Amino acid sequence: MEFLLTVNSASSSFVDRHIGARRQADVEAMLKAVGYDTVDALVDTAVPNDIRQDSALQLAPALSEVEALAELRKLAAKNKTAVQMIGQGYYDTVTPPVIRRNVLEAPAWYTAYTPYQPEISQGRLEALLNFQTMVQDLVGLPIANASLLDEATAVAEAVLLMRRANKNKTAHDGKTVLDADCLPQTIAIVKGRAEALGFEVEVADLSQGLPDGDINGVVLQQPGVSGRVFDHSEVIAAAKERGALVTVAADLLALTLITPPGEQGADIAVGSAQRLGVPLFFGGPHAAYMAVQKGLERSLPGRLVGVSKDNAGVPAYRLALQTREQHIRREKATSNICTAQALLAIVASMYAVYHGPEGLKAIAETAHGHARTLAASLQAAGLDVLHTSFFDTVTVSVPGKAGGIIAAAEKKGINLRSIDADTVGISTDETTTPAIVADLLAAFGAGAAEATDGFALDAAVERSSAYLQHPVFNTHRSE
Repeated sequence: MEFLLTVNSASSSFVDRHIGARRQADVEAMLKAVGYDTVDALVDTAVPNDIRQDSALQLAPALSEVEALAELRKLAAKNKTAVQMIGQGYYDTVTPPVIRRNVLEAPAWYTAYTPYQPEISQGRLEALLNFQTMVQDLVGLPIANASLLDEATAVAEAVLLMRRANKNKTAHDGKTVLDADCLPQTIAIVKGRAEALGFEVEVADLSQGLPDGDINGVVLQQPGVSGRVFDHSEVIAAAKERGALVTVAADLLALTLITPPGEQGADIAVGSAQRLGVPLFFGGPHAAYMAVQKGLERSLPGRLVGVSKDNAGVPAYRLALQTREQHIRREKATSNICTAQALLAIVASMYAVYHGPEGLKAIAETAHGHARTLAASLQAAGLDVLHTSFFDTVTVSVPGKAGGIIAAAEKKGINLRSIDADTVGISTDETTTPAIVADLLAAFGAGAAEATDGFALDAAVERSSAYLQHPVFNTHRSE
């Protein structure tokens, strides 16, 4: 006797799970609410004939979700992944699996937009407050926002903030001066914004002092794109004497070892939080930060999380100073409701909670140590290393040989920064290993040096102040 087993499974097509209402009763209820009998009648009203395509799309049959994922994996497998050592504000990092699973990939976190309903957003607001606290501690300034879009646009926002907030009569309408060692994308974005808004921008080597003329604001990079770390306090003091405000674009991980901008007298600090556990993501998105001196908080763009008390006297979180935002002030706003990367700021804040001050410092010291090994080894091989004080980026002079060295490194699966035909840039990070350093030195035709004494950070820029002292950064270590 034969038995035929028939399994009637629910539809596995992608549209049934992911696109709108599919049950006829649901469709009819929605049509009734908007006053139409059929979906086609609704589409006829919503999509005029003159913008429609005449013929149907020539598409292959639809795949199920499982089939679509398999096809995407095939495509992804064609990507050639390499070790990224290009720098310029982008670094590889390790996203702790517990943060990846429970925050980055968790719909409760990643689907949220703006926490305007604080009564149902306390966890998110607390995580963003941790982000603000982390930034304030690392940059040495008292007020930070709950993230901006990315570093280059954050610098542009800081430039506009300086132009709004500078009350000095001679400096107010002066030019904006950018250090030549700022990231190239930052310089390009600020120049573009300046052209649209009609103010002057000058790019100059500020290690040689400030240029002549009235200056509204100055932007410095720490460390510079070349890797150079130098003491900004003198140029900041000179700018203040001339009535200018000062912004420092700073690397948060580097600030575990380097004197923070606030302690050197900066008015504003901006930068990226990408290297604190946020993957490179094929170039973005990545959360930026901005922190300011007291007195500038009402000109600060973006969201600001504050602490209040509820009616039972228990601490409660809410968005503060919302009158800066466009949904309330419209044309007078200093911000708009989209200027944030809340999820990625939360990932960065959780990374700081996960590692704590000692863990962040250890990661920074490891990256710095690898950079020092590279610099000492290349110098021992007779090459000219351009800066002796750096954090994680080494710029090396290789007259006429840059192309060959970059190609040799690429063969070993390592991407380097091509500065020009004579100069190569190398940036280490949390994922750099001794094996990667050895492969890189081989591409230069150099061996590993034993001593790295000549490449310590200058004593003038070494950080002495504490950071991340709040219990939240010192309590949670196990998963």
